[in-house]
Amino acid sequence: MPTITAITPTSGPTTGGTSVTIAGTGFTGPLTVRFGSTATTFTIDSAIQITAVAPAGSAGPVQVTVSDSSGTSNGATYTYLAVPTLNSIAPGQGPAGTSVTLTGSGLTGATAVTFGSTPATSFTVDSDTQVTAVAPAGTGIVAVTVTAPGGTSNGISFIYVVVPTITAIVPASGPTSGGNSVTISGTGFTGPLTVRFGSTATTFTIDSSTQITAIAPAHAAGDVQVTVTGSGGTSNGLTYTYA
Repeated sequence: MPTITAITPTSGPTTGGTSVTIAGTGFTGPLTVRFGSTATTFTIDSAIQITAVAPAGSAGPVQVTVSDSSGTSNGATYTYLAVPTLNSIAPGQGPAGTSVTLTGSGLTGATAVTFGSTPATSFTVDSDTQVTAVAPAGTGIVAVTVTAPGGTSNGISFIYVVVPTITAIVPASGPTSGGNSVTISGTGFTGPLTVRFGSTATTFTIDSSTQITAIAPAHAAGDVQVTVTGSGGTSNGLTYTYA
């Protein structure tokens, strides 16, 4: 009668398809290999080794057995791992570098977190129900997934928002009475924006995603920082001088 001494690996996804090496003795003659009550395909490598393909199964442990005409072997435990699922992401939007908390189930042993097709900058498995990940560079709306030994989860949406940047302002000075037109060059000039000279918000026109035309407000003589604020945050500042 066959005997089993070890199986490798001892776990796999519920979808099946994992190649499992069964070590033991008496692997000769017509045999049947079962995972629980389910017979599966296999190859007899030698009298002491079988390579079997795990069939699909429900999450949890089953006994792997080998049977021949003389009887059935002892069982070795093989555990079906549930495919991870994601229920929520917080926050659901932000720029690259945002730390997000993913909640769901089956997250233990996660091997990858992906934002669209891009791996997370880093991630930490906090528990079976939570993973913390850092969003990599990206644009638009992407599906975030977690891959664990049980497979790859459903996707949950993350929206990239852009932090504006300013590269130049022309002219870089003007009268304290304000009213002059200032061209602001940069990137990320999309969506609702606020343009400030110092702490004072002003009127402006978005010419394109790389240019804004703003009206300098009145201000006391001296230097102020011109900034643009969008949904992703506030840009760097460039100096504008009131003369």
